[in-house]
Amino acid sequence: MFFELLAAAAKDAAPQNKFGIKEALLPEGGEPNWIGIVTLVILVVMLFGSLFILFTKYLEQNKIMKQHRAMQSSFWRAPSLREGAAKLDKDSAWRQIVDDGLAAEDQHAKMVNETDAHDWLHGSLARSEHSINSYLAKGLPWLATTGATAPFIGLFGTVVGIYRALINIGIAGSASIDKVAGPVGEALIMTAIGLLVAVPAVLAYNFLQGRNKTIANLLTGFSTDVLANINSKGAVRPAVKAAGAAKPAAAAPAAKQ
Repeated sequence: MFFELLAAAAKDAAPQNKFGIKEALLPEGGEPNWIGIVTLVILVVMLFGSLFILFTKYLEQNKIMKQHRAMQSSFWRAPSLREGAAKLDKDSAWRQIVDDGLAAEDQHAKMVNETDAHDWLHGSLARSEHSINSYLAKGLPWLATTGATAPFIGLFGTVVGIYRALINIGIAGSASIDKVAGPVGEALIMTAIGLLVAVPAVLAYNFLQGRNKTIANLLTGFSTDVLANINSKGAVRPAVKAAGAAKPAAAAPAAKQ
């Protein structure tokens, strides 16, 4: 009981001055700091937008890579591309490339000569790759823009906070701590928030961009195999390891004569 009374007395005796971000943006008995509020809202929107793009794009990339691993063990074992495509998911990027290649093959009879037919098939598959890569790249400009601009938006909040601190000093006629602590604290918090938003956005952009390049390389290789298979009428196809095939045993040393 004694300690509770002592704590309550100390709490009542302690000054209740608050200089947090809430008090800086919404001061009691004063006008709301609308510039600071808008700046903070913009940074929060950029942060949550970056996190949303990071998680959604990561899941999309994982799905495509998982489909690629599943395709390697089943697609090229089929007797024809059409039968192999039937084993792939309908929303698969790999199914899209095969379907576009088969559609181009059905139309290549209208080409004047074989060279035109080859160019038509190659262009059709290239367009299919480009559409998939463009889909995977959606959202990355947001991350790049956030990483480039968030520190400057936070710096803008910093400048506004320092400006408000100078105004308070001019009105009060003295640089007392209670006049400048709030605006200066707001300025420092805005700088920190700007960096907090920018750094994850840059890291997420580089991470997703690297995985997109890996997927693009896989798409190019698969597209090349499909093109070769179509042009050779099914004769050319990549080698496929037998499922569960054991590794070849090392050759035993020759017996001495």
